Amino acid sequence: MDKPGFEENINHPFAIEDLYRLYLQYPSVCTDTRKVQKGDLFFALKGDNFNGNLFATRAIANGAVYAIIDESPAIQDDRLIQVDNSLETLQSLAAHHRNHFSIPFIAITGSNGKTTTKELIHAVLSEKYITYTTEGNLNNHIGIPLTILKIKNDAEIAIIEMGANHLGEIAGYCLYARPTHGLITNVGKAHLEGFGSVEGVKKGKGELYDYLRMHDGTVFVMWDYDYLRKMSRTIKNIISYGTAHADITGITETLTPYLSVSITKGQPSGIIQTHLTGDYNLPNVLAAVCAGNYFNVQPDAIKNGIESYEPSNSRSQLIKAGSNTILLDAYNANPSSMKLAIENFVRFPGADKILLLGAMAELGNESITEHEHILQQINTDKWKDVVLVGGDFLKIKHPYKSFKNSEEAGKWVASRNFNNTVFLVKGSRSMQMEKAIESLTQF
Repeated sequence: MDKPGFEENINHPFAIEDLYRLYLQYPSVCTDTRKVQKGDLFFALKGDNFNGNLFATRAIANGAVYAIIDESPAIQDDRLIQVDNSLETLQSLAAHHRNHFSIPFIAITGSNGKTTTKELIHAVLSEKYITYTTEGNLNNHIGIPLTILKIKNDAEIAIIEMGANHLGEIAGYCLYARPTHGLITNVGKAHLEGFGSVEGVKKGKGELYDYLRMHDGTVFVMWDYDYLRKMSRTIKNIISYGTAHADITGITETLTPYLSVSITKGQPSGIIQTHLTGDYNLPNVLAAVCAGNYFNVQPDAIKNGIESYEPSNSRSQLIKAGSNTILLDAYNANPSSMKLAIENFVRFPGADKILLLGAMAELGNESITEHEHILQQINTDKWKDVVLVGGDFLKIKHPYKSFKNSEEAGKWVASRNFNNTVFLVKGSRSMQMEKAIESLTQF
């Protein structure tokens, strides 16, 4: 198998081959002393507000067999292994492990829906294959190598979610994940502060296509999106999905209470009843059907995988709380996903509707303008109430209820006796908007 050239770029005083032999003996890697288990390899990572080197001996005391550090230890211990850079060593170890597999590695990125798409594809492929995937949204420079290092020898397919907020990130991840297949869910107004513009987002997400183009990989492309068709041009192996003119097509059958999808071409799965809310999840479902079909999963198994998947962690969840209904989609938000969520909420049945919206983060110089656009969208419909929380919503004049944080919004919700009311709860992760409805759901 060809080497990606990643390992050779790092000068390790401790040879990566030696570390890999330790990993094979102790194949459990941890970066958080609070989660160390007996037999772990602990990597001491550093950030703006933490330094894992300071806790290396604690990790050993808590059961780690070795701690990989990149600062001189205060005490001498054979179980402390010093390297030039602990993070780069973790990534290099992941690259070394990746080189031992010849299975499909599917990389998924995009502005919206990548975690849901990843979970749906995992649910479908797991019907036939031993499939490993990113846990939760551990999709960054730490989470991706940890995901790779959790892949065992019995793996038949791996799915790697890749998040990014600046140029060069996806390209870097590809060097050690080495995807053979890839999917960009969409490109929207997310992380504008880091990417600079929507064109910057396209370029950053498109780094996945660039890698697959150079390595004769296969891409699954949402054919409804002209920009993805253009971005994927000259890639030899393209499998398309969409609502029309694609290899796999499907349309929204019903929306209430959950999304059901009718597959209209390329796959005899019929009507698939999901546990997802909103037709913005249609592309995510079609992506899973497309991937399942490509990897020869039987139609009934594809249908079963998607219908068995139930969202969690505040993603497209529909929650019944007494006579009230909550659409909880508060794991994250950007202008594109916020717009779609509100559009979907307008169509959702119910006379009394309340918007509980948290501010959007990482929008840079466009932040005020994008929050104003959301206000303009809200103004076009009638609501029982609108509650706006935190961030740049506080900097804009508007006629709606306003709170500094979700805890304050939650006190307002708790002080009311809501019945037969439908709530849309959405906001960036930093807003923790799920706290605003704790009195209703008793989470």
